[in-house]
Amino acid sequence: MKNKAVLGIDIGGSGIKGAPVNIKTGMLLEDRHRIPTPNPSTPENVAKTIKELVKHFKWNGAIGCGFPAVVQNGIIKTAANIDKSWINTDAAGLFSKVTKLPVYVLNDADAAGLAEVKLGAGKGFKGAIVVMTIGTGIGSSLFIKGRLYPNTEIGHLEFRGKDAEMYASDAARKKEDLDWKDWGKRLNEYLGYIEFLFWPEMIILGGGASKKLDLFKDQFNLKAKIVPAHFLNEAGIIGAAMAAKVNLKKL
Repeated sequence: MKNKAVLGIDIGGSGIKGAPVNIKTGMLLEDRHRIPTPNPSTPENVAKTIKELVKHFKWNGAIGCGFPAVVQNGIIKTAANIDKSWINTDAAGLFSKVTKLPVYVLNDADAAGLAEVKLGAGKGFKGAIVVMTIGTGIGSSLFIKGRLYPNTEIGHLEFRGKDAEMYASDAARKKEDLDWKDWGKRLNEYLGYIEFLFWPEMIILGGGASKKLDLFKDQFNLKAKIVPAHFLNEAGIIGAAMAAKVNLKKL
């Protein structure tokens, strides 16, 4: 894998998007292409969508794929915002079989975090960092001195008697028709709880909502430094590509 380019793919609850990435700089080498997440989002249907992305880019090389679940050795262990039939599915094996290409799969928020900590908003920061992706759900990744603790599920902590992402995600904002100010207060409450539990020195906010940070950041009163994701909604694509380069380096 001497080539610096890897196809990064970010599987979300509403869309599957990807682009070839220069893993040294984080630059997308072609325009991002997005395909709606199939309904039902079964392994077979998602695999077909991955194959469509590969065909769109005429890709013939390594692939890194961020997935909205706990992922251990390429195997899906949870399914909060994806079809339940994914549990215990070998996603890496399935995608490799369908595309006939080497594929590395990791948690989507871990992928976004890797991009931000190595090349983005957290580059060079040596303290404790929590990266939160705020979208359909709430993803999280935790870093100490630049090293990832994988598969944290901070978005699924119980908060105010329910799953936290049901209270503070962007989907919750839309469902309850909250304005940015009121939703920002909710997010501040939730991030305050995260701060109480983990004491991060920096919180990086990514996902779709990160593009609107100016509309709700005045509601925050946290001790940690709050910064928007440098790569915004492309962090998952970039980080997935970076992870594939490292973990498929023997190919």
